[in-house]
Amino acid sequence: MSKTGALDLASGLGGKIDKSEVLSAVEKYEKYHVFYGGAQEERKANYTDMVNKYYDLATSFYEFGWGESFHFAHRFKGESLQESIKRHEHFLALQLGLKPGHKVLDVGCGIGGPLREIARFSLTSVTGLNNNEYQIARGKVLNCIAGIDKTCDFVKADFMKMPFPDSSFDAIYAIEATCHAPDAYGCYSEIYRVLKPGQFFAAYEWCMTDSFDPSNQEHQKIKSEIEIGNGLPDIRITGQCIEALKKAGFEVIWSKDLAASSPVPWYLPLDKNHFSLSSFRLTAPGRFFTRNMVKVLEFVGLAPQGSQRVQDFLEKAAEGLVEGGRKEIFTPMFFFLARKPHSQSQ
Repeated sequence: MSKTGALDLASGLGGKIDKSEVLSAVEKYEKYHVFYGGAQEERKANYTDMVNKYYDLATSFYEFGWGESFHFAHRFKGESLQESIKRHEHFLALQLGLKPGHKVLDVGCGIGGPLREIARFSLTSVTGLNNNEYQIARGKVLNCIAGIDKTCDFVKADFMKMPFPDSSFDAIYAIEATCHAPDAYGCYSEIYRVLKPGQFFAAYEWCMTDSFDPSNQEHQKIKSEIEIGNGLPDIRITGQCIEALKKAGFEVIWSKDLAASSPVPWYLPLDKNHFSLSSFRLTAPGRFFTRNMVKVLEFVGLAPQGSQRVQDFLEKAAEGLVEGGRKEIFTPMFFFLARKPHSQSQ
């Protein structure tokens, strides 16, 4: 049950940041990125601060527009966005072979939309790992509303340094989250450590595809728009993810860019030429309405100063995502299923 009203959006803007400091946080966040002279090395070195600021600033917009699950999905014709999102999550659970009683870890869980869906679908106990205090607080409220607060919980921690003993979980997944890691190998190594031997890790990764040309200025502009609008230190090529998995010790069972076979383009909800009543807030008229609503809320003092600036870089992200999708140089759903061997020799 997500926040849906204008006042809910206004009250959540800035997350745990003091409302008087939101504008300053926006300015500092922007300076991490290429459009404002920021360097990739600085983003990687300060990824915790950068990503936390991003989600404090953007979470209310996400929930207002997307609902509880902040991700894209492979989508069939005749299928609504919300139906495709649920199926995308169920597909992950099925690939992992989840069974009732399994102890599962969601790496970078957001406010827990997928966590709740997967827990109910598979009758498992899911722990959500997140380093953002505001998102965890919001997730706990929604878990109580869903009635799964006794079996599912949240842990505040950095996924580069997980506070779990070795071999703690029966399965691990990540949905468009480990792209925030400054180093894929370091992140996957931690996942490998806390996963039980013989068990599976599955993920949807944000990646540049093989069609991305680093020497192409337009491609680089699109990449930069996606980075600033989504709190990313960098965006890896698909092959780099596979290399990092293998280096961490995983056996890669299979991998595929699911965007390439999606009958309905994954970026359609953000395309300004597309209109849908069921996902109105994501359409051009819906975003125009939100932009002006935020402007009014900020003017009358119900939303903190800097809220419009957040809306601006999220709009920039939407433009980059649509263009990246159209040119097939970016995917938000490079899927892989990997297994931790029973022993080091396997």
